[in-house]
Formats: sequence, C-alpha cells, structure tokens
Amino acid sequence: MADEALRSQVRQWIAEAPRIAVLTGAGMSAESGVPTFRDALTGLWARFNPEELATETAFRAHPQRVWAWYAHRRAALVQVAPNAGHLALAGFALRHPGRLTLITQNVDDLHQRAGLVDTIALHGSLLDDRWLDPPRTCCHIEPIQDGEPPSCPVCGNLRRPSVVWFGESLPSAALAAAEAAAHDCDLMLVVGTSGVVYPAAGLAFTAHQHGARVAIINPEPSDLDPVADVCLRELAAQSLPPLLETS
Repeated sequence: MADEALRSQVRQWIAEAPRIAVLTGAGMSAESGVPTFRDALTGLWARFNPEELATETAFRAHPQRVWAWYAHRRAALVQVAPNAGHLALAGFALRHPGRLTLITQNVDDLHQRAGLVDTIALHGSLLDDRWLDPPRTCCHIEPIQDGEPPSCPVCGNLRRPSVVWFGESLPSAALAAAEAAAHDCDLMLVVGTSGVVYPAAGLAFTAHQHGARVAIINPEPSDLDPVADVCLRELAAQSLPPLLETS
C-alpha cells in the first residue's frame, strides 16, 4: 500500500476503535529536543557509564554525584515543550473521554504537560522524587533538610529521583494498568520506540495476541514490526495530528 493509503487505513481504525492504547518511547521525546538517556551523557558526564548514574548501588555509593546528574537532566527539561504529537494525543483524549489510554516509557512528563494527566508512566517521572528507603514516621512529620540530595533530618533517609533504575522492577500498579489496557484494546498505536526494552515492548505482543490491530509510527524499523498490521515510517509530530485531529 502507498503511504497515503496506509494513513487512511489507520485513520479508519482510529475512528472505529472503541478502545485505543498508545505506547510511546524515547523517539517521541527526542522530537521535542529531550536527549535520550545515553545522549545526555555529554560534557562533564561523558566519562560515566549509565550504571554509575542510574542504579541504587551507585546512588548509595555516590548520592551527591547521582543527584547532580538528575538535577542536570531536570534543568534541561525546562527548555523543551510538548510537540504536535503530544498535543494531538491529548486533544483526542479530551474529545473522546474514556477511549484512549496513554502508556509511556518516557520520564519527562511531556504527555502530562500536554494535558494527558492520566498517563501511565511505566518508568516513573524525572521531575518527582521519593524516599530511598521505606519512610519512617519522622520522614512524614519533620521538614526535609536542604541538600543534594535532600534528607530527613532525624533518620537521614535520602530522597531519590522517582524513576526506574537499572535492575529495578516497574511500578506494579502502572504495569498492571498498562497490561490491562493492552489486553482490552481494539487498536494499539506504538509511537517512537525501538521495541527493545521489556516489559514495555511486550505490551504490543499482548495487544496483537488478543486480537487488536497494531500500528507502528516510527521513522526507523523496530523490533515490534513483526506484530504490526501497519508501519508508518514517520515522526510522531508529523503523523499523529492528521491521524487524530479529524476524529
């Protein structure tokens, strides 16, 4: 099929599907200017391996270093904004309450800033933090000390970035919600992901196995292409507005 015929087919599927799940990855954020994790290892950070900056072991060994790395990444997000693809998804969800479930591997909150407040963030949020160890009573009633990272002034418990580090499990509630959406959807749009990170990539297989159509929007081939009914080799900001804004 020619490209326009493929787009028309996906538009029709979107119009007809009672339940749509959307899985987004780093490529969609890159279109807004957000560096991928490894692309952000530049300048002072170029000498570090990911495992030195994104594991619990690294944080416990060098909390100031890891906190500074995430502060650097948080500061970079101030310079970026949701792109046309984020806005198209949010607009569709607003016009069609209850039809679209957004699942993202990204931690930049761009979907939420675009208006999709119910986004299922599988890998957490770069802009939030949480306690490193289970909080004690003092962690709730005492002020957090200023510091890098901040800590409880009574027990010393540290705050850490609320993202999923290497070797950690995905948040159980987010994963369960994502799996339910993949199981129940009639159409899954897979946008801007290479499909190599699991368990997120497995959601496309779940959707396919339970009878949903799968449409991939990605300028490059991905590991999920074998389960796709249609592959549109386009950027999200280019492809999603005409697919969604007429529905």
